Amino acid sequence: MTRTWPAAGALFAVLWVFVHGPPLAPDPLAGSLLVGLAVGLPVAYVFRRLYADTFGLERSVRGIPSVVLFVLAFVREAVRSSLDVTYRVLAPSRPIEPEVILIPLRVRTDLGVTTIANSITMTPGSLTLDYDAEQNALYVHVIDGSDPADIVAPIRDWEDYALAVFDEDLSPGDPAPDFAVYPPDRTHPVLEQAVPDDEGDESADARRSDGDADAPDGGDGGGD
Repeated sequence: MTRTWPAAGALFAVLWVFVHGPPLAPDPLAGSLLVGLAVGLPVAYVFRRLYADTFGLERSVRGIPSVVLFVLAFVREAVRSSLDVTYRVLAPSRPIEPEVILIPLRVRTDLGVTTIANSITMTPGSLTLDYDAEQNALYVHVIDGSDPADIVAPIRDWEDYALAVFDEDLSPGDPAPDFAVYPPDRTHPVLEQAVPDDEGDESADARRSDGDADAPDGGDGGGD
């Protein structure tokens, strides 16, 4: 096991090199890395209570290919979704069928669930609405839910990579639980404003009845 805060400080230093963008020469790169270490290590030490004390270095190294594949899969889906949303904007005649899909997850760690949820939200045309801890599932709103299986497929790919990256109990080979389009009762707090059609009709009839009862009798008033 390896202490987490020095590794986090080193990671901050590497990120600083990319953000700073020094010339591709040994001296500027080394100088930028040293500056990153001088800032990153103290920051990581101060905030060391925010993450675990130790982590498995060997497991983390083994997970690097999965991290790369996750990023590539996400970028591919983000580009595809961006083109799809752009086409829908430019071609309003294309049908849009918004839907909410309940997607149970195999990842269970906080970091794994958060990574999947944020990846969904950052993908154009989809939004993570809520997380159900009892079912370990995400409520996902999509701009077009006519083919839910097509929506869920890339999310399952991300989850496969996340299972290999994070310290999860399950593995990518384990079967994924079935997803479901949100049930028609619509009682979840996220969708509490969605009133079923029959209730909406009853409410409308009640409002009309009240309006008729409260309205003044114009004919009698005119006769007087």
